[in-house]
Amino acid sequence: MIIQLLSKNEVTDALQLQLTELYKQLNAELTQLDLATVLSNHTTDVVICKDGDVLVAIAMMAKYKVVSGHKGMIEDVVVSSQYRGKGIGRKLMVKLLEQAEKEKLNDVLLFTGHHRTAAIALYKSLGFKLKDSGLYVKKYVK
Repeated sequence: MIIQLLSKNEVTDALQLQLTELYKQLNAELTQLDLATVLSNHTTDVVICKDGDVLVAIAMMAKYKVVSGHKGMIEDVVVSSQYRGKGIGRKLMVKLLEQAEKEKLNDVLLFTGHHRTAAIALYKSLGFKLKDSGLYVKKYVK
């Protein structure tokens, strides 16, 4: 298996189709942006894991600057159900955290559901701490 930071030039139609299917395991109801669009402005790092030509996992980190610092937000971490429990999620996260360190980010944030106990254990083992705050969202209709 190969873990790699993805560039826009490496996005193929086949990879995009595989991502569409893989992402349904995380949330089948959301409309997805295509990978080329996500990678077009260099504000998002995308790390993938492939088993041969098959996409088995993905994680993304959006980067942004605000007065309080240069931050990263990890989102859309998904490992295919048949590949879970093999340390792939950890490898994806480590790769993203290496990027955060390389780019001298001040903070890396992430959100996960309280019911995702395996993910929470992974994040804590990587040094993440639960922040004493609430997450609010306002949805816009497309």
